[in-house]
Amino acid sequence: MVNARSTGSNVILHLGVGSFHRAHQAWYLHRLRAAAGSGDPHWSLTVGNIRSDMNATLEALARQQGVYTLETVTPQGERAYETIRSIERVLAWSPTLASIVEAGSDPACKIISFTVTEGGYYLDEDDRLDTANPDLAADLAGARTTIYGALAAILDARRASGAGPVTLQSCDNLRSNGERFEAGMRAFLAARGETELEAWFEANTSCPNSMVDRITPRPTDDVRARVLEATGIPDACPVMGEAFIQWVIEDRFKAGRPAWEKAGAELVESVMPYEEAKIRILNASHSCIAWAGSLVGHTYIHEGTLDADVRRFAHEYVTQDVIPCLTPSPLDLAHYRDVVLDRFSNPYIQDTNQRVAADGFSKIPGFIAPTLIESFSRNAQPNATAMLPALFFRFLDRWHQGRLPYAYQDGLLDEAAVHAWFDAPDPLAPFCASRALWGSLAGEVRLRRVIEAALERVDVWLALREQPSR
Repeated sequence: MVNARSTGSNVILHLGVGSFHRAHQAWYLHRLRAAAGSGDPHWSLTVGNIRSDMNATLEALARQQGVYTLETVTPQGERAYETIRSIERVLAWSPTLASIVEAGSDPACKIISFTVTEGGYYLDEDDRLDTANPDLAADLAGARTTIYGALAAILDARRASGAGPVTLQSCDNLRSNGERFEAGMRAFLAARGETELEAWFEANTSCPNSMVDRITPRPTDDVRARVLEATGIPDACPVMGEAFIQWVIEDRFKAGRPAWEKAGAELVESVMPYEEAKIRILNASHSCIAWAGSLVGHTYIHEGTLDADVRRFAHEYVTQDVIPCLTPSPLDLAHYRDVVLDRFSNPYIQDTNQRVAADGFSKIPGFIAPTLIESFSRNAQPNATAMLPALFFRFLDRWHQGRLPYAYQDGLLDEAAVHAWFDAPDPLAPFCASRALWGSLAGEVRLRRVIEAALERVDVWLALREQPSR
């Protein structure tokens, strides 16, 4: 399933070939290549996965030689179709990741980027590796099931062959994603006793931070049908997303980079103010709307956003708590809030609450807990922010009771553990005591009190919403 290689090309190896990568990073490189002059260096993408769960998509992409259609849609329903050609090589998955190691250790490979979701970094609130996780424990013993095990194999092969420096570029929705990955990778190598490889890693890699943004739901059959009707192409693996796109990148690369700024990316000295606004306003509000919308029977994000009650929860959270925490900022935060909510109200995206609600335990520490911590530090009462974990708690409670159509998905806490919480006499106690969720706030009386008060408001709201109409 390996496509023929290009010659004379600088290569980006991307690990994690989901919809988001193909609607975002691959799109930027496609646009850059379309705009490049004759003297610009040629860059191409080689893609592969470290897990087997998306083999069908990978195989379909390989059959199309890496070419696929991107459908974008505006809030007004204007659709556009673009053939994306930046992927030149698709690697077959195997348990040994042999083709990935071979591609990543090629001297032509200058950047290894990855999208493995928030939970794929296996870090606690102090950026320490969760070595008790079975996947990570297996990789510490020599397996290649996580980003750390995969990259350890690639980097060791680069070191042995003298392939030269490489940039390791996180593209996940994780605050300080490059720095946190770097800390995790360093700790992983140290835990394996890889002294020589750790020294090589320190001298020959950089891990820039980045902020990524484009709402990209999982493709459904109707996307393929629209692509066929609009283009005449029977695309087996199209992808769709909103028209909005943004990529802010710390300009710190070890072995060169594409001129992404020519395609609209922002290369900056510090990503921090951009990612703080995005994570706390967009990502946290997205989860808020998914949890609240599910509780009142909505299926899609746009339904919740157009529900006045649900939209109010998100609006008040940003206005009352987030904006005071992030001010001053180079962004107009109120305007950013309004743009985000308008994007969420796009009825043509058909983004599901199921997708956005997933990995809630992985999202609370990065998206929501920082605003609670900073509000308390300013002696402010974060009542609006507390509504988000309260909505999540009640969402889990109803899922536990079988009253929500949600297929449990979370990398931080398994399904059985959550059921055990809610079988206990006081399920709120372990929820508020979890250091994985709350860090330094875990177990504090003020955290429990503010969430208890928010839960009372949530329950009153649900009772009113569930009253039979007259």
